[in-house]
This record gives sequence, C-alpha cells and structure tokens, in this order.
Amino acid sequence: MFTVAGPVTLLEPLSGNTSLLIKINAIYASKKSKYQEILIVETEDYGPALVLDGYIQSTYKDEAYYHEALVQPAMATHPSPQDVLILGGGEGATLREVLKHGTVKKAVMVDIDGDVVELSKKYLPLMHQGAFDDPRAEVRIEDGFVYVENALRRGEKFDVVIMDLTDPYSSDIAKQLYTPDFFNKIKRILREEGVVVTQAGNSFFFPEAYDMVLKAVRENFPIVAEYNMWIPAFGYAVNYIIGSLVHDPRSLTADEVDRRLSQRGVKTLFYNGRTHIGLMNMPVFRKISRV
Repeated sequence: MFTVAGPVTLLEPLSGNTSLLIKINAIYASKKSKYQEILIVETEDYGPALVLDGYIQSTYKDEAYYHEALVQPAMATHPSPQDVLILGGGEGATLREVLKHGTVKKAVMVDIDGDVVELSKKYLPLMHQGAFDDPRAEVRIEDGFVYVENALRRGEKFDVVIMDLTDPYSSDIAKQLYTPDFFNKIKRILREEGVVVTQAGNSFFFPEAYDMVLKAVRENFPIVAEYNMWIPAFGYAVNYIIGSLVHDPRSLTADEVDRRLSQRGVKTLFYNGRTHIGLMNMPVFRKISRV
C-alpha cells in the first residue's frame, strides 16, 4: 500500500463539462496494463475502489447497488437460468451475483484484461467474495467480441448474457460491443427463453450513445425494458437495458420475484420484489427541454 502525503483527490469526469472530486486516502495498487491504467485506492467516502483510466468502476460502499441492479432483474426474469455468460466484470462482483442463484450450473466470465482480474483477486476480496474459486465459474481472459463469435461457431448456448463493460462512449473498442450486429450475435447464442442485460452508460449526459445502445437492442429483441439506478460514486444514475426473446421483466409481480430468489437461495442487500417493481416503473433520466 502506498500512503499519500496531504490531500489527494480523484477528478472523476461525469461529462465533458462536469466532474466529481473524490478524496483518496491511500493507493493499494497502480499498474499500466496492455489496455488501461489500473488503480485500486482507498477513498474517504466509498472505501476501497477500482479505478480504470481515471474512472471509478466499483467501490465497497455502493457496488451492490450497481451489481445487483445489473444482474438480478435479468436473472429473476429467466425462469431457470443455468448457463450464464458475463462479458467484462473483472472485479468479480457480477460473477458473485450470478453464482448466488442455485439454478446456475456454469458461469463463464470473459474479461480482456487479466491484470484487472488478478489485482481484484488480491486487493478487493469483498467484491468477488471467492466467486473466482467457485467450481461453476470459468474465467476467460480474452476479447469478449471474439469469444462471442467463437461461441457462435461452436454452437454454444446460454440462458442469460450479462454485459458489464465499459461505457459505450468510452472507446472505439467498447463501441463495437454495443452495435446491432453484436446484439444479433448475442441473440444467436441465447436459448429460446434467453435474456440479455447491458449497462448502457448515462442517458442524461450521453443521450446519443444511450439511444444508440437502445436502438441496437430493439432491433434484435421483441421485449425491451429500460431502467436506471443511482450510483453515488459515479455521481449519476447508470442506465440498464434488458432484451428478451420471450419473458418480460415488467410482467413479474413482487411476490414472484421474491419466490424465485428464495427458491434459488439468493441473498441480496437491496434488490427484492418491491425493488424490481420500482426499477421497472422508474423512467430513465434525460435532460428536460423547456422549449
């Protein structure tokens, strides 16, 4: 661990014109990987945090809001998810949430940056909580785009696909994973009752990028649900989009969600049936035009 002398702050960009200042008390790890700058730091308000290229990805104090909102609505929507594919999610928290479901027989996590995975294993144990060592978990260090193309060739099928990737506006590499063509590939590796969910950045600060992802999902899936969750360390609400071939997450009752979670042995910090109903009925945030 590197101690810091005097006040150190992380300038977290929210948009091109707005930023968030976050106080850092210590630096646990710093590494320049093949793909990005990786920091694991101790923040004053949020505890330990994973930072990639200057952007906070997860913190101990609020990661459950992000990861439960990403994973649990899609998993609850599927009546019996057994094979799950995770694209991204290097800190292991998305894998952790998937493996809570007793129905899951295999969870494949594909992340392009092995350094993120290894540093998270060492410095962020409360994020992954041993998920990497679960016998149902298969961790692949490779490009998610390439993995999906190869899965198509192999005839591999999944019940749920979870896209825990960098924002669609963050890089050209990320952008190719949010196109109509890529979602078509996702659709083709899903089983008949399949469900996909992706985080989609922020519709308030980056409406064009968000609409690009929304359009790509709508072109490929007959059922599309939008929702968002405020994440304190991000300084904004993260958007999520579910695409489904058969099952509509908006049709689930609170009792049905709670029943499925209970039957599968799922324990959560904030997500439950009532939360699910709230998420599915809260409109996404966009800039309000007064004209």
